[in-house]
Amino acid sequence: MDVLAPLLITIGAVAAVWLTLVGLIWLHRPSRELALPALRALPDIVRLARRLLADPRTPTRHRLGLVVLIVWLISPIDLLPEFLPGIGPLDDIVAAAVILGWICRGTGITRLRQHWPGDAAGFMVVARLLRLPAE
Repeated sequence: MDVLAPLLITIGAVAAVWLTLVGLIWLHRPSRELALPALRALPDIVRLARRLLADPRTPTRHRLGLVVLIVWLISPIDLLPEFLPGIGPLDDIVAAAVILGWICRGTGITRLRQHWPGDAAGFMVVARLLRLPAE
């Protein structure tokens, strides 16, 4: 019986953390009009993160965030399974928005634009996702 209580507490703690993260994702989810274009931009976002990581001007704290973002996006393990219709890719989109928003506040939109591998329309989707002012 001594093993059962810590096991149940651990399972409860993991479930509580998971529910909290899913709740945060739900609160920061993009609009329906933005979610699909943002999902299409995810491969370019991974390439953007790799290019920013390779840039020697990128500070170490941002490099750590970029590594987390790349691992998050390419990892097959997700908070929300991809097979859930409509909400499966939300965790990837929200993680990209949060981390890139943090990096953009530190380095500026110019650096993101310099390293953007896709077209201008794709960058506009990312700018809308990051809630950057229209230029």
